[in-house]
Amino acid sequence: MRRRYMDAIALVQHFGKPDIFLTMTCNPCWPEIQEHLQPMEEVQNRPDLVSRVFRAKVEELKTNIQKTNIFGKIAAFMYTIEFQKRGLPHAHFLIILMDGYKLLTPQSYDKIVCAELPDPHIDHHLHKLVTKHMIHGPCGYLNPSNSCMQKEGKCKFKYPKQLTEQTTKGKNLYPLYKRPKIITPIKVRGHNIDNSWIVPYNPFLLKKFGCHINVEICSDIKVIKYIYKYICKGHDKIAFFVHNNDTNVEIDEIKEY
Repeated sequence: MRRRYMDAIALVQHFGKPDIFLTMTCNPCWPEIQEHLQPMEEVQNRPDLVSRVFRAKVEELKTNIQKTNIFGKIAAFMYTIEFQKRGLPHAHFLIILMDGYKLLTPQSYDKIVCAELPDPHIDHHLHKLVTKHMIHGPCGYLNPSNSCMQKEGKCKFKYPKQLTEQTTKGKNLYPLYKRPKIITPIKVRGHNIDNSWIVPYNPFLLKKFGCHINVEICSDIKVIKYIYKYICKGHDKIAFFVHNNDTNVEIDEIKEY
């Protein structure tokens, strides 16, 4: 992991800071997975099938980024694939755009990232995908026991987000994306949801892959080491030692560490 992290820093030194941070999570309901399950078989029992399908999706995503240039011409990119504790793989991408395609204004952000519910009368399919895959939680006062909640009673991802009528640049943060107030909130997972709970996404990629695919503009973030460290953090680890049943043996945990 350290080697990969140093390679990432070398990319920054040569090509500059990353512009886009993208996370794609496997959807266990993809038809490519469901149609190959045996009767009464569950997705978590087929990691071989899940891994193959997810790899194919990631390769298609790489083609869209690198050859189709959906974000513009790229100078470099890197990605890592992790497995969540519940078994589903997800991929983190960091993308560096060429100078002529850098995202420098809030207007350019809006062409790539959306953080609001689409109108179901205009695009019913996209509205359905957003409500299924791109709603955070809910957490906070709506659901204090959600897994993202910290001891201080706050969401570690800082949801719900601030509602705003236009996108603005962040100060060493992700941008404040356009999240207009909606007249009639929708009900998701038993709670009324508005644009403050939408995870930023790209409409084209969400329609194409039909899964949780978070797209963020990260060009305003100065702490780039944290971004690369986040995607290169590796797996959870634990150190243990087996002792005999002799209660008179003194255990020095500091020395063992």
